[in-house]
Amino acid sequence: MVDWSGGNDTGKSPRRDAIWACVARLGRAEAPQYLRNRSVAEDWLARLFEAEIAAGRRVLTGFDFPFGYPAGFATALTGKSDPFAVWHWLEDRIEDSPQANNRFDLAGEINRRFGGRGPFWFNGLKRDIDGLPRKKTGYENPFPDRRLAEEQAKGAFSCWQLGGTGAVGSQVMMGLPVLARLRRRFEVAVWPFEQLDKQIALVEIWPSLTLGAAPEDQIKDAWQVREVARTVSTLEPDALAEMLAVDAPEEGWIFGLGHEDRLRQASAQPPRLTNDCFALPPGVHWTPVQEALALLQERLSPVTGVEHLPVAAATGRVLAEDVTAVRSNPPLPNTAVDGYGFSGGKAAGVHRMPLAEGRAAAGDRPGVVPSGTAVRILTGAALPEGVDTVILQEDVTVSDGHIAFHGPIKAGANTRRAGEDVAQSDIALTQGTRIGPAQAALLAAVGLAEVPVRKPLRVAVLSTGAELVEAGEAAAPGQIFDANRPMLLEMVRRFGHEPVDMGRVPDDRKVLAERLHAASKTADLILTSGGASAGDEDHVSALLTEAGAMTLWRIAVKPGRPLALGMWAGVPVFGLPGNPVAAMTCALIFGHPAMVRLAGGAWRAPQGFEVPAAFQKNKKHGRTEYLRARIREGRAEVFASEGSGRISGLSWAEGLVELPHEAAEIVPGTLVRYIPFASFGL
Repeated sequence: MVDWSGGNDTGKSPRRDAIWACVARLGRAEAPQYLRNRSVAEDWLARLFEAEIAAGRRVLTGFDFPFGYPAGFATALTGKSDPFAVWHWLEDRIEDSPQANNRFDLAGEINRRFGGRGPFWFNGLKRDIDGLPRKKTGYENPFPDRRLAEEQAKGAFSCWQLGGTGAVGSQVMMGLPVLARLRRRFEVAVWPFEQLDKQIALVEIWPSLTLGAAPEDQIKDAWQVREVARTVSTLEPDALAEMLAVDAPEEGWIFGLGHEDRLRQASAQPPRLTNDCFALPPGVHWTPVQEALALLQERLSPVTGVEHLPVAAATGRVLAEDVTAVRSNPPLPNTAVDGYGFSGGKAAGVHRMPLAEGRAAAGDRPGVVPSGTAVRILTGAALPEGVDTVILQEDVTVSDGHIAFHGPIKAGANTRRAGEDVAQSDIALTQGTRIGPAQAALLAAVGLAEVPVRKPLRVAVLSTGAELVEAGEAAAPGQIFDANRPMLLEMVRRFGHEPVDMGRVPDDRKVLAERLHAASKTADLILTSGGASAGDEDHVSALLTEAGAMTLWRIAVKPGRPLALGMWAGVPVFGLPGNPVAAMTCALIFGHPAMVRLAGGAWRAPQGFEVPAAFQKNKKHGRTEYLRARIREGRAEVFASEGSGRISGLSWAEGLVELPHEAAEIVPGTLVRYIPFASFGL
């Protein structure tokens, strides 16, 4: 996205009203580029196009000025209705240097051809120019004042206005010659005048069509190009094609006009993961568990979209941004007990006070209590004016319209301050918080009717292997029932995500590729089990390798070790081991925190506890080990067999004992780290 300028060189320091550009890929925007004049900008664009063409990538390049003039102008000026005739006419006549240009004089020359009072107006020079009015007073336009696009785009300016706030006339006049040169130098297609079948597409984009005010601490033009580039780069091909399906052969069109809501929704989408997000550092062979987790934490980011939901419907979802309290909780000072309220504390001794008529109950509008008078007040009631202290009713006697009690009692006793829980405009909950019953209560208490939340993470689960059959079906000798898929589907559901059952596939790469493709259309993450190593029948890792987006993480973990991580059609794939015990362990240790992060939550390690061991083991150095375990009488028992084929140990266990990477000698009573399955949401 390029924010153009019709003015002169703006100097070395980044500033507003200059030329700004930003490149984004898959929703990830690079730093905006400050381009001080049109010569620098043209060179920068040429270098960008050369690099992208050499890399075999396609580029949609947006500019924030009209590519054509209102109907009739091209023919009147050049004798042709072809908008490119205007481009070339301007290119032949515009004189441009970083210090000066002739745009106002050329506009006057054009006006004189049509009577000298239009279509252009606004002379920005100190000297008068024959035919170019300084203001619109006495202005006459022989052509429509706006294109059809401007008529529909609320707030858009006419291309005839050469100066003033929001004017684009100078940008058009000084920008079209640059586009004409780029079009001649490169294989370029210009929308909507040409079919977009070239590597480089030039598109007219007006940032203000969907963007609001820029943050106060950022340069507006720099912020806008970044937001537009990031948003457009998140669009799916079908959505992009729909927005580009426009017929405006002479005037041109504003990209996204008529699709504003879809663009705003796209702006809330997170960036996609890149193919190299799972790449390991050079020289890594066996990756320790903690290092693998640190790499995942560093590389992963949310992949789910954002929507607004009523608080009552948002439980289970993850907050997409910080939310602030609309109202303080409590909104007014109130009483914490049933009793009698009055002003100020009381010293030791007996006190007798007249009792005001009526009472203050929860929900009542606060009244006024005269000085030296007490009032009956019930739990939760807002404190009336003149009341700041409450004494419990059990400590009071009432007679003859008076109350009597023994002091001392401190000022402010048995009351709550306004906002002592959460004050208005304070952050009530932070981005990444999963909303449960307690969080829903807080959100409602501070006046939030709806909140921005992440859409559910959709996790596709796929089993691979010719040896697998569905439980209940006839199994031939050598075949086994598929235990991983029902286990992983239920784990995904318990983790709080949306499971997508993709069934089983045999050891057939074509069938597996088709199933992965189908999964990528419906899911944000794909979990496979089996075929994740480097053998002849390990087709998951082979296909991901062929796609150029696979890393086989040999993790120093037991059970487990091979974990195939990669991308398929832009969707991350976790290739788990085929052994059910290893598959479940890897899904817990690596899959669970990764899913939390992909779903928009904060990365967090599972909560563990140091407990005495009820077992004995001599552990060797070199791998982190996870033993199926449970707590009995305050001590950690482990399953009798460490064999990873013993699936019964998973149902026996209630958690895992984590033994460190280093060597360790465990005897009964040694403190070990126990992680209950509940720490993973199971």
